[in-house]
Amino acid sequence: MTDRPLSRRDLLRLGLTAGAASLAGACGWQGGRLMPALEGASRLNDWVGEKVFLSHRHLAKDYPISARTPERNFPAYTISQRLPQLQDPASWALEVGGKVRKPMRLTMEMLQALPRVRYTIKHHCVEGWSAIATWTGAPLSSVIRLVEPTDEARYIRFDTFDANYYNGWDLESALHPQTILAYAFNDRPLEPAHGAPLRVYSSTKLGYKLTKFLTRMTFTSEKPGGYWEDQGYPWLGGV
Repeated sequence: MTDRPLSRRDLLRLGLTAGAASLAGACGWQGGRLMPALEGASRLNDWVGEKVFLSHRHLAKDYPISARTPERNFPAYTISQRLPQLQDPASWALEVGGKVRKPMRLTMEMLQALPRVRYTIKHHCVEGWSAIATWTGAPLSSVIRLVEPTDEARYIRFDTFDANYYNGWDLESALHPQTILAYAFNDRPLEPAHGAPLRVYSSTKLGYKLTKFLTRMTFTSEKPGGYWEDQGYPWLGGV
């Protein structure tokens, strides 16, 4: 028994928001005549996350290094059958464009020259497991300031080289102080198993929103879908 307030993750576990829609997506079931109701539940889940739990004042606990989960117990998932890896890492760069005033092509050296954020936080997977690790990267807000989004920009679409994997975020989540473009895991350069050379990381999202193998960020006025979101997972995917 506990008297702490219910978190958004608790609500997901209890099925009070979009658990049914997530289950449909996870199991490959299309929902049939129930799909409109499931999609409505997903929209409710996102509304609750946005209005109640999403806040720049909501920061995840920073754990001591001693609390890290052994890396062998930190699962790594991809959509590609083989682990995605760049053939020529030196030629990689992050393309940033869309509804921005200053489109950019950011190399790893440029990203590492930006202000650095490092934290040790708990990762939450929609499948129910959690793990603690240290992530280091550039605040996504720094990149947003560099490219100067137009007044029409409300969302960001993230594209990858992991098969057809992509998803989208709202701009407010992207500006959260713990949202970073991570290039290091447990104080070492990011490895392919965790999304090398660059991935999105944040304390505000479940694992399927923390896009790995980044190649492009596109600012849009319309809400992007996503690999899992198009199959019924909640779009906001908040913790």
